Amino acid sequence: MPKLGYMTVSPYVAGVRARIGHDLLLLPAVTAVIRDGHRYLLAKHRGASIWGTIGGGIEPGEEPADAVAREVFEEIGVAPQVGSLVGAYGGADFVLAYPNGDQVSYVTIAFLCAVPSGSQFMFEDEELSEARWFTRDEIATLPREVWVDRILDDADRTDGT
Repeated sequence: MPKLGYMTVSPYVAGVRARIGHDLLLLPAVTAVIRDGHRYLLAKHRGASIWGTIGGGIEPGEEPADAVAREVFEEIGVAPQVGSLVGAYGGADFVLAYPNGDQVSYVTIAFLCAVPSGSQFMFEDEELSEARWFTRDEIATLPREVWVDRILDDADRTDGT
């Protein structure tokens, strides 16, 4: 798959981009809110200095829960247990322009997820450079994506996986 900055571009999106260029594209996505008790797993994309959740695009015909499981496995090499729906998010916080000029507006569906205790993370697809566990107090001190607190606040109100 081609890369866009630190993000991998699916063949589907690459095909759409070949037809529309850099114009704004609305894309469905998923977000994994990986929780272990009172800690959340956050990650940094290669070349980025801010923390966020793990996630990515939903492929045509793919179920969102399957997409979040695939994205987590691709990005950290661990198969997650996908649990309950946290929420659906979009709006100005999810509109961005990539370094190559591509403009995107994401609508993401967040799922509460879990990974086996003690899992070792592997970054074989090279999208991520780091993943670590943080408490909410620690997260409050981190440079992070603008939408992280909103999603984690909702996850805090969601019971179990």
